[in-house]
Amino acid sequence: MKLIKFNTYKEYAIFFWLILICIFGIVVSKIHSTTQIENNIKINSTFNNIYFKKTFKEVTKNLAPRFSYFEYLSKSGDNYQIIINKLDISTDEKKDILSAIKDQKKLNVLKINQKFFFKIDNLYKAKVIEFKIETDKKNEIIFNRSKNNEKFTSKTIKKNFKKNLVYKETIITKSLYSNAIDIGISPNIIIEFARLYGFQIDFQRDIWKDDSFQIIYEEYTNENKEIVDTGEIIFANLILQSEDYQLYKHEYQKNKIDYFDENGKSIKKTLMKTPINGARLSSSFGKRKHPILGYTKMHTGTDFAAPQGTPIMASGDGKVTKAGWCGGGGNCVKIKHNSTYQTVYAHMSKFGSGIKKGVRVKQGQIIGYVGSTGLSTGPHLHYEVIENGRKINSQKLKLPSGKILKGKERKKFEVDKIKIDVLKSNLIAKIN
Repeated sequence: MKLIKFNTYKEYAIFFWLILICIFGIVVSKIHSTTQIENNIKINSTFNNIYFKKTFKEVTKNLAPRFSYFEYLSKSGDNYQIIINKLDISTDEKKDILSAIKDQKKLNVLKINQKFFFKIDNLYKAKVIEFKIETDKKNEIIFNRSKNNEKFTSKTIKKNFKKNLVYKETIITKSLYSNAIDIGISPNIIIEFARLYGFQIDFQRDIWKDDSFQIIYEEYTNENKEIVDTGEIIFANLILQSEDYQLYKHEYQKNKIDYFDENGKSIKKTLMKTPINGARLSSSFGKRKHPILGYTKMHTGTDFAAPQGTPIMASGDGKVTKAGWCGGGGNCVKIKHNSTYQTVYAHMSKFGSGIKKGVRVKQGQIIGYVGSTGLSTGPHLHYEVIENGRKINSQKLKLPSGKILKGKERKKFEVDKIKIDVLKSNLIAKIN
């Protein structure tokens, strides 16, 4: 073994200090390790202390968000109890909410895709201080805690929607209804369009392939730009064999709105020519061989073949004198319009909402849906017009024209007409 020799004092000193540093490092490391163990023991002891646990819990609770929120969209099979049970709240709290809901008649029936919103206060214990339930696309009921923080108070509020004016046009290649659906027009608007033109147009015989139409109507969207509802038609133009049938919405007196042609003539008449949209005239007024009974008899109405469930409109304002079973006519509705005219609608699959004997209906209101009840070979509407107690041919009925604007009323209409024409040009320019 070869010994290390130090030739000078300097070399001895360096070697000595190296040994001293190593010893110091070992001692410090040992002390730190012992201190760390003691500190860990102290920390564990502190966290296990009951008083500290309680204090720590209160402090961290105050640091957490005070309010939490819960949103839900109802689905098939849900009821209010199932939805409320999803909330992490006390049983008494759930009972309070269900009791508040029960007091609202508009919430008697839970619909699919109904929106719920809950705001929960977590300060001391989970407590719902506010919740909202959507009643329809336009309204919701909001529930708030009263001042004593016990019972809920409620009020119905209207949602904030943006109103847009929409322009659509298309060529009719299949049917007016089908082509309108294809370009995204709401069924509500199509039905209203058909009602307006139902006074002067026979949708089965007057419309040909490659005819066209234009329309401007109101559309409402929510904050997500989703279409939630439609409003009124502002302008419509049905172009049949190159002839324009233009209609302009106009308020001719305070709160009195109607639709007028370009000459200021109202299109409204006592009765509509066609109380159903998109139907095919399958049997006209007069003698015919009955398709079921087999013998020739007088056909006292007009039959319109249409798909099952197609909406049927009241052809004029009036009072329902019957809504029930009419023997061979199946489910039928009878309406008295005035001292001169009555109408009958037969073979319905079902009646419109709220339609029963004694109620008053408006022209164009849905009173039922096409079916095949009674003596019938397929879905269709049997439509009758009764004039002074005698059944007449509805398709040959001549009714007086509506209001004609004159003087100041006509001047006011011309101003509105120009505004709508400018609006139409601007909307078309945006598309192009």
